Amino acid sequence: MLYHLISRSDFDSQPADEPYFAASLVDEGFIHLSATPAQVAWVAANLYPDVPDLAVLVIDESLLSAPLRFDETPDGVFPHLYGTLDRDAIVAIEPVWAIIGTV
Repeated sequence: MLYHLISRSDFDSQPADEPYFAASLVDEGFIHLSATPAQVAWVAANLYPDVPDLAVLVIDESLLSAPLRFDETPDGVFPHLYGTLDRDAIVAIEPVWAIIGTV
């Protein structure tokens, strides 16, 4: 499984019948993902500390149609999705504590 952090209200505001589109696709060319609960915890603490409705999209990588790469970043190796996220690849939407509670 892979993970993507997002404000639940931002996710809910996107059309449910279309692939999920992150602003980072325009800005950076990919959607940021995490590969482990520890990475989710790090991203939540460092990038989203003030998001009250922070949620985690739980993603089955075998259902992705866009290219997935594990890229070296200054903070370690993170998965990046180079295209939109297929809705059927999202197998759950959890509150962040449900994922990082396993760290």
